[in-house]
Amino acid sequence: LQLVESGGGLVQPGGSLRLSCAGSGNHLDLFIVAWFRQGPGKDREPVLCSSRSGDSTTYADSVKGRFSISRDGATNTVYLQMNNLKPEDAASYYCAADWKLTLCSRYADIYDHWGRGNQVTVSS
Repeated sequence: LQLVESGGGLVQPGGSLRLSCAGSGNHLDLFIVAWFRQGPGKDREPVLCSSRSGDSTTYADSVKGRFSISRDGATNTVYLQMNNLKPEDAASYYCAADWKLTLCSRYADIYDHWGRGNQVTVSS
């Protein structure tokens, strides 16, 4: 499985972005998929995770009510919708996938497959 993120960029505070995580080489429906982010000088943190059935788990309290995760089986893509973006959301965002997991996990070390990351900048 290969993962490629896209959709990042520069957005003003209060704006929205939708990140995409496109899978190739295998069906993402078979995998638990999570989004992580890493800001400057910070540790990588889990943001949201999608089970195989599409149920989501939010790990970062600061994004509750603003971010959501979804899947599109037809395009083999997982999305991260980010609304009402704040400067503290600025980070490199990574999607990660694992087929061994039965439930979502917040621990980055568990995920076997990673994208290269996509930069999100929130600034006026």
